Amino acid sequence: MSVILGIETSCDETGASVVTNGQIIRSNIVASQIDLHARYGGVFPEMASREHILKIVPVVEQALRDAGATWADVDAIAVTYGPGLAGSLLVGVNAAKGLALANGLPLIGVNHLEGHIYAAWLATEPARSEPQFPLVCLIVSGGHTELILMRGHGQYEMLGATLDDAAGEAFDKVSRLLGLGYPGGPAIQKAAEQGDARRVKLPRAWLEGTFDFSFSGLKTAVLHLVKQASTPNSAPKLQPSSLRAEIAEQPAAISDIAAAFQSAVVDVLVEKTRLAAAQCSAKVVVVGGGVAANKRLREQMRERIPVPVLIPPIGLCTDNGAVIAAAGHFHFVRGERSGWDLDVVPGLRLVAA
Repeated sequence: MSVILGIETSCDETGASVVTNGQIIRSNIVASQIDLHARYGGVFPEMASREHILKIVPVVEQALRDAGATWADVDAIAVTYGPGLAGSLLVGVNAAKGLALANGLPLIGVNHLEGHIYAAWLATEPARSEPQFPLVCLIVSGGHTELILMRGHGQYEMLGATLDDAAGEAFDKVSRLLGLGYPGGPAIQKAAEQGDARRVKLPRAWLEGTFDFSFSGLKTAVLHLVKQASTPNSAPKLQPSSLRAEIAEQPAAISDIAAAFQSAVVDVLVEKTRLAAAQCSAKVVVVGGGVAANKRLREQMRERIPVPVLIPPIGLCTDNGAVIAAAGHFHFVRGERSGWDLDVVPGLRLVAA
């Protein structure tokens, strides 16, 4: 048995969690900064780092209290060391080092993307068995869109990745174009519920013969649609800020574009994942990352993919310490430890280029 304290500070959530055996969540505390960064339309790195400094100790203490645990009960500390914002990562790694050293505990550096994968191992449903290998994992978040083949614990093979914008990044950018606010994923999903995707035609970048993704062209197509919707009888204006003001009185157009954009992104994500699972004879498909919270994506994955699809509850899709602790458990049982020289790697990859 292992009891792992997981610490996550890769972006704008300060998370700490106590997890037993990589499966049982005993506590999961997250201090979000969404309200702080919403006024900027995205994460402001320096402010994120400062907030982590303020929140990290209280969040860790609360995680231990909620778990009914003391430091004597903890077997190791797992912490995200990349990828992510350098300043944010530094807060978490340095806190984890200090706590591990002070309490005589092993330190385990965890790749943030591994955390999104290992969310599937957390026992959020009674009597659910562990995912079976080989499996295909779609990691889909603000900074990453990747298809990974996993043949065993710690065994990753890159099948495909985005060539430009990640899906979550595209959601944020399109949301700003439509004047829907930040974060873009929930805003576009809400607007799309009132729209009809059939009224708007948007491209899908299939990139035939590969499992790679591209959302830049789709984003540009939305920009052209916004210009047309805002100035149907005159030359398009070039400033998105003025476009947002002009289309504010056309909610039907905005909701239709949002629905069409969401549908285009989901179609490509689902079809690429389906093809990858078939080619690799996957027993299971795992979906992780913030965009996995999207309702349409969750529905389409389960409807269109013939093998079991494991998607975490909404609270485990976004950044949190529980998924880091879960991943840390599997490093721990393999005897893997990090040295005190563990440093942050903002551009860390799951599979070496």
